[in-house]
Amino acid sequence: MNPLANDWPIKHRADACARTQRAFAPGEQFYTLLFREGDGFRREDLSEEAWTQRNENIRPFSFWKTRYEPPPAEPPEPLAKEAAEDILRRLLAEGNAANANACYVLAVMLERKRVLKQIKSEQNEGGPVLIYEHAKSGDVFIVPEVRLRLDELEHVQNEVSQLLRNAAP
Repeated sequence: MNPLANDWPIKHRADACARTQRAFAPGEQFYTLLFREGDGFRREDLSEEAWTQRNENIRPFSFWKTRYEPPPAEPPEPLAKEAAEDILRRLLAEGNAANANACYVLAVMLERKRVLKQIKSEQNEGGPVLIYEHAKSGDVFIVPEVRLRLDELEHVQNEVSQLLRNAAP
């Protein structure tokens, strides 16, 4: 059996020693051991202390020493979904044609976040519209489909950014 021919579900680096349960400190040296188990592999991350106290008769398939770096902090949500959704609802309720570009951009942003799903596009008396459905609530949003030109894009981005900043808590 060629072990390289398979995809193995090997868990990610641990934040604590598998034997002592002590959390690793940033920059601390530790050992990663891979043990063959059945058709796969099991990973153990050991502190220096646990490494020196291990049973050397139990040999891992592979091991290495590395430095612990804590996982990066989750980046802040660049767009508060609720704020964008609230702004979109407000702008659509106002029914002001001047807000069409901002509504379109907000709807596309929420679609990328999987908050809204585009169901279809229709031709309305006022022009083409996109019909969105809220993924959780099932609410329907009818958003004017605008054809933004590149020279308009920066202005609309600034307009949406300003709306989001004003809505921020």
